[in-house]
Amino acid sequence: MMTHDASLMLFALCAVMGLVVLIARFKLHPFIGLTLVSLAIGLHSGMKLPAIAKTFQEGVGNTLGFLGVVVGLGMMLGKMLSESGGAQVVALTFTRLMGERRLPWAMLGVAFVVGVPVLFSVGLVLLVPIIYAIARETKTPLLRVGIPVVAGLSVSQGFLPPHPGPMLAIEQMGANVGKTLLYGALVGIPTAIIAGPVFASLIGSRVSVDPGHFGESAGKATPSHRPPGIALTLVTILLPVLLMLLSALADLVLRKENTTWRDSANFIGSPIIAMLLAVLLAIYSFGYARGFNGRQILKFLEDCLGPAAGILLVVGAGGGLSKMLERGGVGAAIADIVEHAHVSPLLLGWAVAAAIRVAVGSATVSIAMASAILAPVAAHTPEVSRELLVLAMGAGSLFLSHVNDGGFWFVKESFHLTVAQTFKTWTVLETCIGLVGLGLILILSRFV
Repeated sequence: MMTHDASLMLFALCAVMGLVVLIARFKLHPFIGLTLVSLAIGLHSGMKLPAIAKTFQEGVGNTLGFLGVVVGLGMMLGKMLSESGGAQVVALTFTRLMGERRLPWAMLGVAFVVGVPVLFSVGLVLLVPIIYAIARETKTPLLRVGIPVVAGLSVSQGFLPPHPGPMLAIEQMGANVGKTLLYGALVGIPTAIIAGPVFASLIGSRVSVDPGHFGESAGKATPSHRPPGIALTLVTILLPVLLMLLSALADLVLRKENTTWRDSANFIGSPIIAMLLAVLLAIYSFGYARGFNGRQILKFLEDCLGPAAGILLVVGAGGGLSKMLERGGVGAAIADIVEHAHVSPLLLGWAVAAAIRVAVGSATVSIAMASAILAPVAAHTPEVSRELLVLAMGAGSLFLSHVNDGGFWFVKESFHLTVAQTFKTWTVLETCIGLVGLGLILILSRFV
């Protein structure tokens, strides 16, 4: 007779497969499909009816409470960048300095640096307008530029503090932040290279995406308006990154007694405030300073919010599904099975995080649950590097992103991919990061 945990996992697997069929074969809108599957999993798990609705609502709210504001502000920043001609300035400058053949490597470097202080979604919002502009100007397939960017952002999120997942695991394991950052860079850079430029060279020209989807005016300055200089453009679009980096440095450098300076840095470096300040600067640097009047700027800001609605609905529903899987016990059921396996702590940490990731979708939830499970295991194996254990869980938390991951839908909508194309690109990329990262961690464990 099938146990409750086995029944949960089997039903969740069937539900996810059904979701793929509904969207890909019957063209059901992803938001509706995600909602229906979330409710079905809640019913099967035995949750009370009011709790099912509340859990889904909570998952959507938690996702959009932060992401909705950031995406909206990011759209505004991107619109001002494109209308001023700033995106074209960046594209031409990058092309001239790096050459078209080295563009994927240049974009990987930018994404890796940008991804250190910002969340994946924030970094993608910041860089998507530049990706489209560069792809158009250089006639490069969009994904040859875009894949290195998402690879760099994803690796930064999974391997490098001060992202919430690695930081939580560091605290649970008692690992050293500096060593984790060093080992994370040693593992993350080659992993990002393989999952970014190398993978992009194989898949980028095989999946066709039209760069014009991002808006026909993107990267084109309005006639009679002089585009901004490269220095002003970079300062404006990188202001959120610099402010968030300042916040991260304040946490690492300033003592706890310096609460005023730390609180101030953390305030202006929080994603929402940093993005708001960047938009305010963009209204001047990309707006008034370019000769646009208040009415024109207001129209730019209003016009850009429409396309954000579809993205937010789908990503929010993905958050609802993730929360339903978590509360329904699917993630805990898989983690309980893997916990009792007699394997290396590094492999165990990766497997637990990967299994929860596949079941729940959220990388942060995966590493959080895995670190809680592995904490007693780590305490009984002092010979294992705590820092590498953190990285192993980080690699597992990025493994095999699919339809229950908000990032899956965010990438899909950002690059206007079909579900099948997203599986071929984003899912394969994340799987590559998880596996290559694990391999490099195991190699590094022989020397530290």
